[in-house]
Amino acid sequence: MGSRLLPLSATAVALAASSAGLTGLALYVGLVAVPLAAAAAYTAASDWLEGEHARLRAFSSSLALTLLVTASAVRYDAPAHTGTPPLASWSLVLAVVAYAIPAVAWVLEPLRYAGRKPAVFSR
Repeated sequence: MGSRLLPLSATAVALAASSAGLTGLALYVGLVAVPLAAAAAYTAASDWLEGEHARLRAFSSSLALTLLVTASAVRYDAPAHTGTPPLASWSLVLAVVAYAIPAVAWVLEPLRYAGRKPAVFSR
């Protein structure tokens, strides 16, 4: 199993660098985050195909990978000294949100069982 926090950390660093105006650093950290996100997405997809309960993680990791590739491509093709393109910033924000989806589902999972009545067995 690969690290799930490494691509999230790289994405968060790229977003922070972009917010601070360090566009060069944000570009290179975003480019480094792409293979990390690909490894996480491939690991989650293979876990799901092996029969583990990793469907949500596979879909959210794949979505985050798509958004990271979009952000990196938009940022790389942007003209120099024009600032950060809004599509690149929003793609990074949505990638962080996509990585957070399984954590939110994990936190909310007990609520799914809270409304059910316990099974009563009678003889």
